[in-house]
Amino acid sequence: MAIALAQQIDGVIVNADSAQIYGDLRVLSAAPTEEERRSAEHRLYGVQDGALPCSAAEWARMAKREIDDIHASKRTPILAGGTGLYLRTLLDGIAPVPAIDPDVRERVRAACVEENRTKLASLDPEAAARLNAADTSRINRALEVILSTGRTLAEWQMQLEGGIGDQVELRPILLLPPRKWLYARCDDRFARMIDEGAVSEVEALLARKLNPNLPVMRAIGVAELSRYLLGEMSLDEAISAGQQATRRYAKRQYTWFAHQPPPDWPRFDKLPVRAELVEALSFLPR
Repeated sequence: MAIALAQQIDGVIVNADSAQIYGDLRVLSAAPTEEERRSAEHRLYGVQDGALPCSAAEWARMAKREIDDIHASKRTPILAGGTGLYLRTLLDGIAPVPAIDPDVRERVRAACVEENRTKLASLDPEAAARLNAADTSRINRALEVILSTGRTLAEWQMQLEGGIGDQVELRPILLLPPRKWLYARCDDRFARMIDEGAVSEVEALLARKLNPNLPVMRAIGVAELSRYLLGEMSLDEAISAGQQATRRYAKRQYTWFAHQPPPDWPRFDKLPVRAELVEALSFLPR
C-alpha cells in the first residue's frame, strides 16, 4: 500500500518498523525486496548494525532528519510500519530522561529479569504491577531510570518534548484486516522466510556472539531458529514455534493499534488485496 501511494504522489517511504531498521534481519523482518525498492524510494531500512540497539528516541531523530529532507525536496514522506512506540515518540515526543549511568545499566542488564522485577517492585511498585513479568526490556528500563535518576519513568513521562505532531499535517490510516486471514498470512510468511535464507541469517547472527538481550537477537524467529541450529529442536518444530510467535505478536499489535491511536484515525478492516487498496487509499484525503 505504501508503494502504491508513493507511486501516486511521488512520495518517499520511511521505515517505522523496529526490526526492519537492522541490516542483519533482511529476511526475518520481511524488509522490502530489491524489486520493491526500485518501485519507490525507501529510507531507514537496514541502516543499523545489530550490535547497536536502536531506541525509539534514536529512530525518531533519524526519522525527523529524513522527513525534513523529504519536505525540502517538495515531496511527501510516507511512514510505514507497526512499531507503535516509534510512531508515538516521533509524534508526541519523549520524556527527557538523562543518560543512564553506565554502571547502573551494566548491573541491571547482568541480573535476571526476576531479580530486576523484585527490585523494581520495591522502588516503583506501580511500574512493577503494570509490566508483564517476562517483559525484560521494559522492566530493565524502568529499573535503570529510577536507580540512575531517582525518579520513576512515569514521572519523567509527564513532560514529553520533541514531538512533531503539531508541526505537520498528518493523514493516517490503520490496516486491521480480518484476523483469520492475518494469522494464515503470518504462518505462510514465516514458512517462506525459511526458503529465503532465514536460517543462514540467524547462523550469521550467532557467529557474531552478540549480547542475547539486544533487540536484533530478540526478533521473532531468531530464538526459534537458534534452537534448531543448536540441535535443540527440529526445523519443523522451529518453524511451528516461529509461526506461533508471529501470530502472538500480530495479536498484540492488532489490539494496540485498534485501541491506542486517536479514535479519529481511519481504521481499514477489509482484506488489503489490490481492489481494496484503491479503496483504502481513498481514506487518505489529498
